[in-house]
Order: sequence, then structure tokens, then C-alpha cells
Amino acid sequence: MSSQDWFTKDFYSTLGVSKDASADEVKKSYRRLARDLHPDRNPGDAAAEQRFKEVGEAYGVLSDAEQRKQYDAIRAMGGGGPRFQAGGAGGAGFEDVFSSMFSGGPGSGQQYRAQGFEDVLANMFGGGGFQRGPQKGADVAAATEVTFRQAALGDTISLRTSTGTVKTRLPVGVASGKKIRIAGKGRAGMNGGPAGDLILTVHVAKHPVFTMDGKNLRISLPVTFDEAALGATVEVPTLEGDRVKVKVPEGTTSGTTLRVKGRGLQPKSGPGDLLVTVQVDVPKKLTRKAKEALQAFALASAKHEPRSRLYDDAAK
Repeated sequence: MSSQDWFTKDFYSTLGVSKDASADEVKKSYRRLARDLHPDRNPGDAAAEQRFKEVGEAYGVLSDAEQRKQYDAIRAMGGGGPRFQAGGAGGAGFEDVFSSMFSGGPGSGQQYRAQGFEDVLANMFGGGGFQRGPQKGADVAAATEVTFRQAALGDTISLRTSTGTVKTRLPVGVASGKKIRIAGKGRAGMNGGPAGDLILTVHVAKHPVFTMDGKNLRISLPVTFDEAALGATVEVPTLEGDRVKVKVPEGTTSGTTLRVKGRGLQPKSGPGDLLVTVQVDVPKKLTRKAKEALQAFALASAKHEPRSRLYDDAAK
């Protein structure tokens, strides 16, 4: 997106937040709007699709601290005041101000007009001087939310941006909040220059079972008391949809992590592992026979004191 666009687009209004909104407030508003306006939920609704693009465009800028700072500065300049009056007796005109800033003083408005508004802004924000040769197009910021599975597997996604529809393959295991640069998918270049890039911020939805830890996958595995105490072989689901058998050793306690080699994420650098954390599931209600059996077990194991080390360590 070009700097000139920022004068006319109110991203805060687009997301329904105030100028002083925190980053968390901006994120919450974006996620709510993106969910409600997503094309999958509004098939054939052109207005919702356009709003979906605008919301992603606004969040792409406001979620980036540096871009938000520049946007606020540009909007402040365009927000009125004596420096930017349209001209007349009340003060300097818009062109006179810019010609004074970049052309050595008043009376050089022709040079500003010949060069163009975009060149002046480029000079203000790092474009470096008035250039007439090929110039790279501006980068475009956008944001998208993907499923956990899409991020973990590195799926190809299609997204709608202000410059059109873009397809890109996600890096395997891309983390939430990661920015991806997609070359040549930004604004068109000037005077034969290359197109800018698309800077895409990826937000990954949570999964009810799996979490990512680098290139490893983590899962919490409930086991019964007897499986933990006596040992057992249990089945564990994988992200691919099948199950693997895992041996729970005799006497396993809650919090113990078992490792399944090679069943984590599958990046080009080599596969990660599936890390299985055991959680002993204690039933809330017991039958009479189950209670009697447990009472017998308690009597048989009365010499075992699980808190003895805790008390000793606490006294140190």
C-alpha cells in the first residue's frame, strides 16, 4: 500500500477501534470481524468480501508497530491545521508547504507539481530524493488467520488482498504472528520498476489437541490410574489422522513426557517428534466395588509415602 492511500483510509474506523486502542484490542477486533466477514461464511456476498479485504488491510498496518507509527504520522499531517490549509489568507497552501520542505523555499510549487505527491512522500519516508528512473512498487501489508493444521502441514492458502488474490505456501510449522514476505505481490512499480512485496502476518488458530513446539508436536494423553500404575500400551492420535501405539511404563506419574520419534512436523530440515505428556485421569465417581478395591489397595501400599521428599525439601 502506498503512503498516499493512508491519507484517505481510516484503518481505526475500519476495525471499529479508537486511535488509542492497544495492540490486543486491535487484534481482538480484527479476529471478530475477519470471522464474521470471511467469504466462507458469506458466499456470494460481494460487500462482505470487500469489507473482509479492508479489514485485513487495516490490520496488516495497525498490527505492525513501525507501520502504525508511520500511518499515524501521515494521518496527523493530513488531519487539518494551519500548515495544510487549502490556501488563501489564512495560511500557506498545501503545495507551498511541501515545496518549502523539499525545494528550498516558497515559490517552487511547479517543481512539486511536476514531481508528484507520491515522490514527495517517498522522500519523507525513506524514498530518498526525486528520482525519475525505475522505482520499486510499495509493499502491501495484510493479515490472515489459518487453521492449526494448515500451519503445521505447510498448506497452500489463497487470500484476497487490496492488490488481488494471492496464493502462497506456508512454511511448515509457521508460528502465530510470523510475518511472511511474498515477493512481487505488492503495488506495481513505477517507470518499469519491479512490483513491491506482500508482507503477510499469519495468525494460527488453536487446536483442541495438538500444540507446536519448534518442529515437535505436543499432546496431552489421559490414562487411567491402573494404566499408569501397572503399565500399558495405549494408542495416541497423530496429526496425519492415524494412531501410534505408545508404551506407558509401569509406575508412570502425571507430567511424564514420552517421545514418539519422527511423528512431529515434517520440515525440509528433518522430522520432529511427537511429545506425549501423560495425565493420570482420576474418576470423579466410583462404584462400591471400585471403592472397596481401592481401599484394599491403600491398605496394601500403606508404607508408600508420596510426600516424604516434599516435606524434607520444604524444611531445607
